[in-house]
Amino acid sequence: MDFSLNEEQLQARKMVRDFALKEVIPVIGEWDRKQEMNPAFLPRMAELGILGINIPVRYGGQGFDYVTLGLVCEELERADTTLRVVMSVHMGLNSMAILQWGTEEQKQKFLTPQAKGEKYAAFCLTEPGVGSDVQNMNSTAKKVGDKYILNGEKMWISLASKAHHFLYFAKTDPSAGARGITAFIVTSDMAGVTTGDIHGKLGVRAGSTGWVKCEDVEVPAANRLGEEGEGFKIAMSCLDNGRYTVGTGATGLIRACLEESLKYAHERETFGVPIGQHQLVKQKIAFMQQWYDAAFLLNMRVGWMKNQGVRNTRETSVAKWYATDHSVQAALEAVQIHGAYGFSDEYPVERYLRNSKGAVIYEGTSEIHQLMQADYALGFRDDKPLRCELPAYDADFWQS
Repeated sequence: MDFSLNEEQLQARKMVRDFALKEVIPVIGEWDRKQEMNPAFLPRMAELGILGINIPVRYGGQGFDYVTLGLVCEELERADTTLRVVMSVHMGLNSMAILQWGTEEQKQKFLTPQAKGEKYAAFCLTEPGVGSDVQNMNSTAKKVGDKYILNGEKMWISLASKAHHFLYFAKTDPSAGARGITAFIVTSDMAGVTTGDIHGKLGVRAGSTGWVKCEDVEVPAANRLGEEGEGFKIAMSCLDNGRYTVGTGATGLIRACLEESLKYAHERETFGVPIGQHQLVKQKIAFMQQWYDAAFLLNMRVGWMKNQGVRNTRETSVAKWYATDHSVQAALEAVQIHGAYGFSDEYPVERYLRNSKGAVIYEGTSEIHQLMQADYALGFRDDKPLRCELPAYDADFWQS
């Protein structure tokens, strides 16, 4: 594995870093306090090509590799979790699913406008009473002729009120458990689709989180992603991609905590010296540096594996688990270093702490990942080949 970044990766990272520094960080605190999403963010991300960063050029994307996607997510969450969440749902959970499982017609019809940023995409799996136990979902899809009639409600959906396309999971055979779940591409303009926002969240307040409800929605059979009963496998493969964006984003949050703490440790003085000269502050800084380096390397391995076309469910899980758990720890330490000021929104570390908590819950709680890793180690879990694997990165194909 080569740990050096190539020129294209460096350029993409710089482009996103410049966007974050100039256009996001100066205003994000204001939007966080408003608990609203800045209406300029999504169009600007589309204009810069971020929303299709690792999608092949032939499907409207920028043609970068999966490592670049991780670097982009790190830079976005260094500014605010809100923007990384956009990439998790629009890219990791939706667009990459269509790239992996979609027909050529579906790629042209749905993936291309998403990659161009003309349409925004979301992922609808969680329900009001169903989180980790996906197979117990209540949403249903009944086939009638060449259509499916969808009914159900999804909750805690990022970009719920912003997205044009939803990857929606429902049971076509309620008696079959996980084998009865099917995936569909639902559009926001279909009759019977309603959405709304959730307010009063602990963190990610400058983002869009809400609900999506389907009442007798007629979905063409051509909008079914994969085969009937393949939805659970598709959803789990989506999580391999979404978790990668969450893990790399959490790495950026650790870096944000570290960088803000370093700055404050040089500026703030107690007992006649900068606080960075005190041993216990040094200890906190050292741990944050260690956590960042480890998280970065774990996620680099995942990006490399994706580029090679190697199944990475275990590696993605441990990277997501490690990075998100330690982003919470880094945020706690950053607040502690800032003292009373860390308890105020005068400094961004309190926002980092609030934002960090969500990622240890969604896309597999930390406890779920602990169980997964134990099962892998004990030999109880084995990843079987999928009918459609995420395609390995091929520069000639991606950029033509």
